[in-house]
Amino acid sequence: MNKFTRYATTSHALSLTAIEEASRRGFREADLEDMFLALVLNDQPAGHVLRNTGISIHSARAAVEAYRKDHMASLGITADSPPPGDIVFHETGGYAWSKRASSLLGRAGRNGSTGDAAAVLRELLNEPTGLIIDLLQRLGTSPAKVLAELERTESSLASPNKPAAGRRGEVTGSVEAFVPAPVEDVWALLSDPARIPEWEPGIGSIEGPGGPVLPGRTWSGHATLIRPDGKPLKVNRKFRRREMELLQALPPARVAWRFSFPDTHAGRPTVAGFELAPATGGTRLSITLTWFRHQGWRALPGMLLTPLQRFLVWIKLSRISSSISRAFRQP
Repeated sequence: MNKFTRYATTSHALSLTAIEEASRRGFREADLEDMFLALVLNDQPAGHVLRNTGISIHSARAAVEAYRKDHMASLGITADSPPPGDIVFHETGGYAWSKRASSLLGRAGRNGSTGDAAAVLRELLNEPTGLIIDLLQRLGTSPAKVLAELERTESSLASPNKPAAGRRGEVTGSVEAFVPAPVEDVWALLSDPARIPEWEPGIGSIEGPGGPVLPGRTWSGHATLIRPDGKPLKVNRKFRRREMELLQALPPARVAWRFSFPDTHAGRPTVAGFELAPATGGTRLSITLTWFRHQGWRALPGMLLTPLQRFLVWIKLSRISSSISRAFRQP
């Protein structure tokens, strides 16, 4: 992965999570404290370092709320703010970074910076307002300790393996994610067909057989037709029904689902595979998505569009990983 791709991927992941966290508190602008929360949830070494110092998303959120309350009191404002609520970013719009947060994120991708989450964390540790120093002190650590642990962790890492390429007739992508929940809870979410709408945004409801959930069984999903804001969604009738087959279920380490459109040959099937492993403060999740192209002469246009298809697979993976994490970050 080159620097530009690494920076773009990191910026997208941090932006999405930070804005989700800002939306909990009713803000439309994500600031430095939201960037800090996003780093605590990040799957890269910067996130591992913060979690290994004993910082969880729950303790970090509490530190942010305590800081904001003390800051307001120092300004003579004693009225209580409403408590944080649900993450509503995915249901609303109009969000952005604050000017100082956007500037900091830009610095992490310029000059000699690596463009990854570690570069963002280093910039955050050096920001001049004292906000991050205050948060880390409330969490029982300091910028010096975090930086030392980051350098130690980075020096011990081996070069990452390149992702496996898809086979002929397939477009495959994968992402790593951190989920702030025990591996058994994540497994329960991903292996239950009734809970697929919690992590697959395009599916609104599930129908299927009762009894045990076993590989080889299938369920029907119906597309979401109403936005969270009440506006209708236009979905072609051929794509309103989705068939889901459980391909593999090895508790609590692996789940794989096959999705297809039974009412049309135009929609190509996909396979979503999940590998779970315990991690400090939660679960390390690897998600692989494989999209199957048309075969024969119909495959030629798809081959020409491979870069676009890979981008769309990456977007889909990003949405899935975000939805899984969000399911465990709601009140």
